[in-house]
Amino acid sequence: MTSAARPLVIGHRGASGYRPEHTAAAYRLAFRLGADAVEPDIVASKDGVLVLRHENEISGTTDVADRPEFAGRRTTKTIDGARVTGWFTEDFTWDELATLRARERLPQLRQSAASFDGTAGILRLRDLVDLMPADALMVAEIKHATYFASIGLPLEELFASEIRDWATSENLIVESFEQSVLGQIRERGIPGRFVYLLEAAGSAPDLRARFGRKALPYSAQLTNAGLARLAGEVDGISVDKKLLLRTDASGAVVGSTDLVKRAHAAGLEVYTWTLRAENRFLGKGMQRGSAARDFGDWRREFRIILDSGIDGVFADQPDLVRELLDR
Repeated sequence: MTSAARPLVIGHRGASGYRPEHTAAAYRLAFRLGADAVEPDIVASKDGVLVLRHENEISGTTDVADRPEFAGRRTTKTIDGARVTGWFTEDFTWDELATLRARERLPQLRQSAASFDGTAGILRLRDLVDLMPADALMVAEIKHATYFASIGLPLEELFASEIRDWATSENLIVESFEQSVLGQIRERGIPGRFVYLLEAAGSAPDLRARFGRKALPYSAQLTNAGLARLAGEVDGISVDKKLLLRTDASGAVVGSTDLVKRAHAAGLEVYTWTLRAENRFLGKGMQRGSAARDFGDWRREFRIILDSGIDGVFADQPDLVRELLDR
């Protein structure tokens, strides 16, 4: 377990507060700003190449919608129970995806990052492996594994094959909202730590696919009994920061919950997402000024989370977390 006094600082999709996410520039900047690790989201192309995108639908993070040669690829699909319209990585070969240019996902909020639109292409997992510093950690998130398996693209197999020669117990954490894929990757002999992602509401996609409305909700997995069960199956959990922030009757943040303490007592590491400095993302009572893009009282919110005993935090602006820790 990491030291609670010095949690890991994980660049969320790189330094995504400053550069378009999942680009080489975002990852390199994250390490320059003091991140211990970076987090790639992993999806697949039509020909089984592992691609770094937050979602398999890519119209919000690339210029695909402006490319007339790909206009006919726009479609609507059901992904983990949700209807989504756009352009999807699994409908393109890697050679086609390699022609696209990355864009800022939140251009109105992060205008500086948006100024880098079009300056970089998108990356494969193997490209990130090549640019990782020797002592850095990768926190690899496997996205929509049940869905990809249903269309003949088994992410656990593709990931294990791609990462096997690089991964060690020291440089890799694998995470997913689907616990089943974590077990499948571990069974393939991939070293590292395995972390289960949990939302504040709902239930896991693989459990919904298997059990429908009877799927065990995340809330049941976060009870003391649920945490004890998870401790026998995974190394840690990673949760929405809402689950760590205690609020008063008005909804204002007043402190931290006991989740970290309870999970540690069960033997689990605990991580949280996502620390972001802009007013739009801060808890009630942390905003400063009226513009969503302005930085609010991020120091107060970040400090509450860091003081909870957390083992690692995902941050869009890793330098701000590092500033607090270095103090």
